[in-house]
Amino acid sequence: MENIVAKQDDDIIFRSKLPDIYIPKHLPLHTYCFENISKFSTRPCLINGATNEVFTYEEVELTARKVATGLSKLGIQQGDTIMLLLPNSPEFVFSFLGASYIGAISTMANPYFTPAEVIKQAKASGAKVIVTQASYVDKVRDYALEKRVRVVCTDAPPNCDDYCVAFSELSSADEKEMPAVKINPDDVVALPYSSGTTGLPKGVMLTHKGLVTSVAQQVDGENPNLYIHGGDVVICVLPLFHIYSLNSVLLCGLRVGAAILIMQRFEIDPFLELIQRYKVTIGPFVPPIVLAIVKSPLVGKYDLSSVRTVMSGAAPLGKELEDAVRVKFPNAKLGQGYGMTEAGPVLSMCLAFAKEPFEIKSGACGTVVRNAEMKIVDPETGASLSRNLAGEICIRGDQIMKGYLNDQESTERTIDKQGWLHTGDIGFIDADDELFIVDRLKEIIKYKGFQVAPAEIEALLLNHPYISDAAVVSMIDEQAGEVPVAFVVRSNGSTITEDEVKQFISKQVIFYKRINRVFFIDVIPKSPAGKILRKDLRAKLAAGVAN
Repeated sequence: MENIVAKQDDDIIFRSKLPDIYIPKHLPLHTYCFENISKFSTRPCLINGATNEVFTYEEVELTARKVATGLSKLGIQQGDTIMLLLPNSPEFVFSFLGASYIGAISTMANPYFTPAEVIKQAKASGAKVIVTQASYVDKVRDYALEKRVRVVCTDAPPNCDDYCVAFSELSSADEKEMPAVKINPDDVVALPYSSGTTGLPKGVMLTHKGLVTSVAQQVDGENPNLYIHGGDVVICVLPLFHIYSLNSVLLCGLRVGAAILIMQRFEIDPFLELIQRYKVTIGPFVPPIVLAIVKSPLVGKYDLSSVRTVMSGAAPLGKELEDAVRVKFPNAKLGQGYGMTEAGPVLSMCLAFAKEPFEIKSGACGTVVRNAEMKIVDPETGASLSRNLAGEICIRGDQIMKGYLNDQESTERTIDKQGWLHTGDIGFIDADDELFIVDRLKEIIKYKGFQVAPAEIEALLLNHPYISDAAVVSMIDEQAGEVPVAFVVRSNGSTITEDEVKQFISKQVIFYKRINRVFFIDVIPKSPAGKILRKDLRAKLAAGVAN
């Protein structure tokens, strides 16, 4: 099947090897996810790995509607935003779906964020309710009192006066009192934060139509790209506040009626034990989890033969790691996908996961998803490139974001007038339509799949009285993939040390944003326009720069 189509504007377009399918883009996300619920209403939907509690599909759907009513009684209306400051838990799922039912928006934040990081996102997103655990209430207490934001506790609420309510108040509301709303396909339903190709974290507006399209591109049709079915058990160990897990684990799992096994955090022994106990069949992972599996001496003690699919995403997985993990899962098909929050998030996916699989190449991250277009462009000229030529990866389709919240300039820089989303990643498509990523234009640092925005750390560094200038870039690390390192220019007469710089940052940010190394230099290289020349700094790292 020939997948290149020459367009009138001379673009060379790449499409999926799989045929396009019908996608019900008019449906709200929750309606789409539960569209076939009559076929599996009594089957397990969510399994809480920490407690072994099981919720069936009809229980999850009913609880989500109750929570929708409860949120509306707290004053949440269509178009309002709630923040989910939660680890993986059934309450995360109920809250996300409940907000969807009443046309509200969920913004998801890492519960390990510092108070400053949480409050920054809460303010930027305009969150009116924060759903969290008692142990994280202190992070938002002052903000909630000042802004009159309600805090919902999923476990026993601490002594937090009248601004705190128990989640049970939401989940015991009368679903018959859920307000009727008319949801437009272009209404926003999820607001994850991403740094995009450059700059500070921004709210990514993902719509009902966009997420329905992205899920359908993966699991719908006669030969789904990602073949998951009602008899599968999908382990949900990747954090649901990350779009990869929210989309490709939770929403895809709900659509097909699979059982979703929730694990709060990754620990190798309980992780392997849960796979064995619940006969997990689908393993969506990231490279650091793959590395932990490969290196753990415990793996041989457990029966992992039930796993039939191992998919890796969020960061590239090297060929050596691919080969090593195959040995650990003898019955599994292994492959990679490629995504970006702004792209909805999946751009390409391994066709070994399809119901009728294709042969694939090691190191490739699949072929472009169905009902979408991809092109590779020369970063200098913007010219469209043909096969085996590396350039910036661009994607177009109904799955991509609506734009960045309250940031038209960044939106226009990322999505051009023809609707192409520019990823900032460099790759090429080979003769077999497989995509290989070879480099990155964008500044973002990927620590174990988590995003670190250099601009955010640089802004903190420049607040230090003994630092006159600073730049942050990535350094390769075997465990994390990449870690942030800082190049720092001391103020006149300053004798600030590497440890002092590290401690200054570590007090203000979550663990994965902490600086791994500090290099003191005389001047930060910049372009005539004042832009940091990060390539020059990365070249210094490659040459073995030392203080």
